[in-house]
Order: sequence, then structure tokens, then C-alpha cells
Amino acid sequence: MTATLPTATPAAPERAAGRGLLRLALRSRRLALGLGVLAVFALTAVIGPWLASDPDAVSVDLGQAPSGAHWLGTTQTGQDVFAQLVVSARGTLVIGAAAAVIATVVSVVIGIGGGFLGGVADETLSLVSNVFLVIPGLPLVIVVAAYVKGDGVLSTVLVIALTSWAASARVLRAQTLSLRGRDYVLAARVYGEKRWRIVLVEILPNELAIIVSQFIHAVIFAVLTQAGLAFLGLADPAYLTWGTMLYFAQNAEALTGGAWWWFVPPGLCIALLGTALSLVSFGLDEVLDPRLRTRRPRKGAR
Repeated sequence: MTATLPTATPAAPERAAGRGLLRLALRSRRLALGLGVLAVFALTAVIGPWLASDPDAVSVDLGQAPSGAHWLGTTQTGQDVFAQLVVSARGTLVIGAAAAVIATVVSVVIGIGGGFLGGVADETLSLVSNVFLVIPGLPLVIVVAAYVKGDGVLSTVLVIALTSWAASARVLRAQTLSLRGRDYVLAARVYGEKRWRIVLVEILPNELAIIVSQFIHAVIFAVLTQAGLAFLGLADPAYLTWGTMLYFAQNAEALTGGAWWWFVPPGLCIALLGTALSLVSFGLDEVLDPRLRTRRPRKGAR
């Protein structure tokens, strides 16, 4: 009888690759720190509204400083600032993620599609991108937001997304123009592969690192833009975000009145969220690009 040798299951290489990616991720302190902060914000956004009290409830404690009863004090109408901060985390992250997803999808379709197709299609899509790049971004966002003011959260998401995709599309187009002349892409064309399969299998995976990085920066841009629009009174005040908290604090003259507990927490959360996303972006660059990995000397080694 001949003994049959045990064969590795197909899932074994995938598990090994997953463990290797996890080890690489843990080597980057920036990535670990950024993911940790993002996990705290995400957990707060998911379960926070059920644990916090009603952010719209008023009390007799008007404009009180932080205390045991109100951890971050109260507003001029007696609303708990901590409850508003926790509930606002969900609205801020939802707007940031939704706008970033739409902007990334538009930039991928226009950038990669135009760069791969070439010809009239590329020139037309490139012209559209150039028009959006020539128009100053912030004035365009303010004008469009003022026009659709009061139409809800969806309008805010669309305004941010449709005014922030052009730069990413230009980067993806340039990368696609470089990739479509590579040998493996030309070989796929010779073998008669369909265009959509060449884009999805040969080109898109090679640009995944750029797309992820652009998505992260799109989230940062969306959060900061929404906060700016809300501070200017151009966002839906009924939808509570960290930006609307700053808007109400500014209207109530919290800065001149010394009510720092009203505007410092939301501003600090916006800064921490942007910092965490930037750390994740830098950490992913270290993990995905071997040239950026820093080798730390072992203990005891000279």
C-alpha cells in the first residue's frame, strides 16, 4: 500500500497571509495607534446613543461647568454637553464615511475609466475633472450648500462628495495611463480578455493602495468640511454633529462667556479623528510599501 501524503487545505495559505499582514500591521506604531483611536470613535458612534442620556433634554442647571452630574457641563439651556458629544459622533462619522465613499467611487470610475479607455472618453472625463479643479473648492462648497440649505443630511453628503473627487480622479488617471502599457495588461488584451475584467483584475488591484489612501483623506476632508458648513450655519441644525455643536456654541457666545466645556470637546474630537485617520494612512504606507518600513534594532544589539 502506498501512503498518501497530507495535503494542505486551500484555506491554509489565506490564514498564513492574514497572519503575515497582521504582523506587519503590528510593526507600525502609527497604524496601531490610529486604528485604536478610530475603534474608540466607532464604538462610541455605535453604542453611545443608547448609553447616553437625551441630548435635547433640558434641566435647571443652566451653563454649568463640568461636575459629577454633568461630566462636560451643560449648555445655556441646560442640555448635557457629554450626551451631545456622544450622540454627535455617529452623525459626524456617517457623513464623513458616506461622502468619502461617493467621492471615491466617482474618482475611481472617472479616473481609471478615462485613463484606460483613452481617446474621446478620456478627454471628456479629463475636461470635467479639470473644470472641478479650476473652481476653488471651498467657495463652491459654500455656494452649493447655501443653495440646498435645509434639504437634509443627504444634500450635505452629496455636496461634499461631488466637490471633492476631482483631485483623486487625476491621480488615478495618471496611474492608469502608466499601468495600461505594462506587459501583463498588453498580454491580457492579446488573449482577448474583456475590458471590464482587465480593469478589475489587472489594473484595479495595483491601484488599491492609492484608492485606500485617497478614501482616508476623503473622510478627513468630509468631516472638516461638514464642521465648517455647520459652523457657518449651512448644514441641517436638526442633525446633531460636532460641527453643529460648534455652531450652537458660537451663537450662544460660549467663547466670550468662558464656557470652554461647550466648544473645546467637539473641536478636540474633530482634531483627534483627523489625526487618527492620518496615522492610519501613514501606517498603511509603511505596511504596503517595504521601502518605508523602519527597522528597529533589537535589544542588546550593537
